[in-house]
Amino acid sequence: MSFNIALSGVSAAQRDLDTTANNIANVNTVGFKESRAEFGDVYAQSLLAGGKTKVGDGVIAQEVAQQFSQGSLQFTNNSLDLAITGNGFFATVPGLESRDFSYTRAGMFKLDSNNFVVNSNGDNLLGFPVNTDGTSSSVALSTMEAVSIPDSSGSPTATSEVSLTMNLPASAGALNPGLFNPEDTTTYNAATSVTIYDSLGDSHVQTYYFIKDNTPGNENEWLGVTYVDSQPVADGANGATNVAGATFNPPGVPAFRLEFSNGGNFQAMFDSAGAPLILGDAISTPLGPGILSNGSDGAQTITTNFVLQDALSTTTLGEPTQFASAFEVTSLEQDGLAVGRLTGIDIGSDGLVRATYSNGTSEPIIRVGLVRFANDQGLSQQSNTQWQESIDSGEALAGEATTGTYGDINSSALEQANVNLTTELIDLIIAQRNFQANSRALEINNQLNQTVLNIR
Repeated sequence: MSFNIALSGVSAAQRDLDTTANNIANVNTVGFKESRAEFGDVYAQSLLAGGKTKVGDGVIAQEVAQQFSQGSLQFTNNSLDLAITGNGFFATVPGLESRDFSYTRAGMFKLDSNNFVVNSNGDNLLGFPVNTDGTSSSVALSTMEAVSIPDSSGSPTATSEVSLTMNLPASAGALNPGLFNPEDTTTYNAATSVTIYDSLGDSHVQTYYFIKDNTPGNENEWLGVTYVDSQPVADGANGATNVAGATFNPPGVPAFRLEFSNGGNFQAMFDSAGAPLILGDAISTPLGPGILSNGSDGAQTITTNFVLQDALSTTTLGEPTQFASAFEVTSLEQDGLAVGRLTGIDIGSDGLVRATYSNGTSEPIIRVGLVRFANDQGLSQQSNTQWQESIDSGEALAGEATTGTYGDINSSALEQANVNLTTELIDLIIAQRNFQANSRALEINNQLNQTVLNIR
């Protein structure tokens, strides 16, 4: 019996050595979780045996249990490197049509030839589809889909509104609007331009020319003319095309009028038909097919706001002035966007993947999903630091990062193995001594048996 007891001790020590050696071997494996050999004593007796004199029957390895404690984070320069701080797992599948889920903490992801996010084993990372506002349209394991990064361009946005405020110099000399010529700088007092975009993302230059009216009695009045790509454009009072003989000079070019007080403050605005503009003090200019000849939306209309107001109140944030200082543009913005190329990927702590484009826009693509289990130690271990669901682990529960106990996702970071090398080396020494001690017990048992056999 003593042989069997010592032999079980040797076997247990060997299992402990194997477990420790495996931990040490994987100290640099991303997402690896250390294991611990757990042992129990063996004690068996019959109904008629004396319990007070019974000796144990050795030791047995009950389980090699993985320890899912948090590993430290190593930060990288790759935005597709992902680490979880918390209890969640990434969900992966071996193919786009497969539902054979595997779960991992190793976040070394990259793009394959089809722009899908995969791990080093080629398995696809899964996420939740999202709405345009970035919210998940469904949070369930069955609706998760492979995460892919689009290679398409950012959609353009046609300009619909320009905001412009400026100071027109009060000391400027009055000019005859009838002599206006955009190619002759002596026929106007000031000019400024802004780049606008049509529905296809092509850029155009919209220029505003300002002429101080020389009509007697109009000392504090200015005429404004709008050109796009060196062509004059009408305002809403004259329809979508240029109309000769507009109400205001210069002849043939629609002009709007700005009026100021003697103190240089803005008072009123009139369109080219002489109608006063009150709400927003804006000029509406349909571009028309004469300017947009590239197949874009010919009905595009651009509204120029000269008086800026707070969106939630009637507070005036800016308006034109006529002070005794040089011409100065104090605000000039437009809401259009050109076609944008993909410049980067941003993954938030909630797993939301956003594509950023060169035109300043960003679009939500998908949300990296996380999965948790009632009993992590019940997971069935696979190679490549992956696990599968088992009866002991309970069913996989999918959810969003930063909610519940799923944890947070850290982009440009990797979770290192939770192995403490110093502790493992100490455990290695202890396991080695345990093995030697049990081997010595076998040797002593053998000597005793030899002694008994040599008795005569």
